[in-house]
Amino acid sequence: MHSTRILLVLLMLIACHARLVAAAEAPKVDLLLTGGTIVDGSGGEPYAGNVAVREDRIVAVGDVGDVAAERTIDCKGLVICPGFIDLHNHSDHGITADTRDARCYLTQGCTTIVTGNCGGGRHDVGKFYDELAADGVGINIAQLVPHGSIRDKVMGKVRRAPTEKELEQMQQLADEGMQEGAWGMSTGLQYVPGAYADTDELVAIATMVSKHGGIYASHMRDESDELMESIEEVLQIARRANMPCHISHLKSSKPRNWGKIRAATQVVAQARQSGLRITADQYPYTASSTSIMAMLLPDEEREGGEEATSERLQNPDELARVRPIVAKSIDERGQLMIASFVKNPAWVGKLIGDVAKAEGKEQVEIGLELLTDAKAQGVNFGMDEADVRYAMTMPWVATASDGSSKIDDGTRPHPRSYGTFPRKIGRYAIKDKVLPLPAAIRSASGLPADIIGMKDRGYVRENLAADLVVFDPNTFEDRATYEKPFENSTGVRWLLLNGKVAIADGEPQAVLAGRPLRRNAEDVAAGQ
Repeated sequence: MHSTRILLVLLMLIACHARLVAAAEAPKVDLLLTGGTIVDGSGGEPYAGNVAVREDRIVAVGDVGDVAAERTIDCKGLVICPGFIDLHNHSDHGITADTRDARCYLTQGCTTIVTGNCGGGRHDVGKFYDELAADGVGINIAQLVPHGSIRDKVMGKVRRAPTEKELEQMQQLADEGMQEGAWGMSTGLQYVPGAYADTDELVAIATMVSKHGGIYASHMRDESDELMESIEEVLQIARRANMPCHISHLKSSKPRNWGKIRAATQVVAQARQSGLRITADQYPYTASSTSIMAMLLPDEEREGGEEATSERLQNPDELARVRPIVAKSIDERGQLMIASFVKNPAWVGKLIGDVAKAEGKEQVEIGLELLTDAKAQGVNFGMDEADVRYAMTMPWVATASDGSSKIDDGTRPHPRSYGTFPRKIGRYAIKDKVLPLPAAIRSASGLPADIIGMKDRGYVRENLAADLVVFDPNTFEDRATYEKPFENSTGVRWLLLNGKVAIADGEPQAVLAGRPLRRNAEDVAAGQ
């Protein structure tokens, strides 16, 4: 009896020692996400599993085995997926100032935004990255070299071809931007001064970017009547510069062009089948937004930029000359909402037609008055819902906002800065089933990472950066509207940014966990 008790005690001691040894040998991690449904960014089927994070990396996915976690987060009933990557963002300036925390993007599940789009923004790439690193930022930033900005620096806003020397200077600036960590170049061919560049100029500069393995992303010359011709120019640049090319915010604008998106996607699909590396992105709304001046005046009328154009329009003769041009633009575009107008804030949030009716004036008169404010912004309801739904089903079309980090400033901007990603995933995939959930998540994560050449983000995989979003599929939805554009989206329960918790149990945290993402030497050498 006595020996049996001793044996039992010995067995208990051995078992206890084994547990202590096992605990001591168990891998230590900072965070363990347990019991969630993993949608990994590849487009593959979801699966149940755990994700372990140590410092700023994912160290285990799926059946992670025994780990010793500093913090465990129960994700039962929730989706675990890669942090979303917004390929088309315009936060170049605000992100270093009063919207540094990028909360309107974090609450959508975004962990990375790509700036320098539409040919505009910071061309001093290295300095921009250094400022972000020194002062902190709430989201990861990847920068493109903006063609319009470097053209403006070298030539100003003139409507002519560059001299040989000027072209060389632009090539040098593009080369410097790539060496400083840019991921490619962008163009804004409906904006001044990018609109004044011909295809040869674009190819010459893009070729410099191609040597570094960067992409060419383009707001094309036209997204309505000449949509097909504009796509052909992108394809030509892809061939001549031998590089991946990307169509920004793919759409078919103005009612008379509705349905043309099907022919456009067919052209792109055929080019891809022939071996060209062509992709696109899209925001899931039927309205676009830009400056009133860009909406109502063609590029040849905006030489010198919007301030100079506004000054010219102080001349009654100039105003009378452009009146029929403005009237035609308003008629063709359909409904136009005034997003910002400093001279008369009471008009903000109203349609031009409604303002004209209230004022007892013609719509063209309201349009001409808006043009006296060079910074006036508008929202144009010019797209077809069927076209939007069709484009998002293309496996090469990424989700991107075309917005920027914002706070409520009394204007009425497009709601995409607050709602793009949950609208695409929560509304179109989960509720309306326009596309499967894995495809919708891929369009916001793995696909944009592949497009830009980002190798350490975009997927839930071991050794990748711990940029992760955990959302409730039952409540993940956009709340921002055209009437109330500053409403945060709902449903993001947890957000990890470089391994740090940026949203905890639905509450944004006071942390600037983002980083400037410089394209590294290994990527450049590989030409990815």
